[in-house]
Amino acid sequence: MIPGPARAPLRVAVVEDQPLYRAMLVQLLDADPRTEVVVEASGAAEARRRIMPGRVDVAILDIELGDGNGVGLGVSLRRADPDLGVLLLSSRDVMELLLDLPSDVRRGWSYLSKTTSTSPDSLFTALTATAEGRTVLDPELIGRSVPRAGSALARLSDRQLQVLTLVAEGLSNAGIAERLGLSSRSIENHLNAIYAALELPEGHNSRVSAVLRLIEETSRFA
Repeated sequence: MIPGPARAPLRVAVVEDQPLYRAMLVQLLDADPRTEVVVEASGAAEARRRIMPGRVDVAILDIELGDGNGVGLGVSLRRADPDLGVLLLSSRDVMELLLDLPSDVRRGWSYLSKTTSTSPDSLFTALTATAEGRTVLDPELIGRSVPRAGSALARLSDRQLQVLTLVAEGLSNAGIAERLGLSSRSIENHLNAIYAALELPEGHNSRVSAVLRLIEETSRFA
């Protein structure tokens, strides 16, 4: 079999006001052939100057920047470049901020906590999914989440909730099927049942909407 063309590395911007943490992220990403850091910025103003439309696939943004808010920065960057993915980082559990995003920029936003033991592979999974317009949530925080009593999410079967959790961790249908030992068709059927149970409109954003409902209708235990 003739191998296909090598996939170009993801172009990543890192916006982080803590020099040591920023340097660690840049070093980690530059050491991986799957990613390339094309912009490095210490704050919102610098990021707005340096992140040009069409030049970056995913922007990693610290939520708490010294000269601004990472969420607001992400919204303005996305409106200038609708294809840009945004991966938010925070040392606090503020995942609910994703629920307040304007509807025109909701696709392709993800959230990872700085305080969890995120591996390089988990980071790359989040970056890849975010670049493709999906939403990824921090695996450790999702692992500590339980559906609220009386919510639509609480009515999902254990298998459906498991599938939705893996969607939120950034896995593709094929990845979920491999993880659970099921067929891709079975995963598609589970997802359709989840969308119906959550009364989500059919369409390209159903996957993102389902992940946001996972934030909205769960509580996290310590």
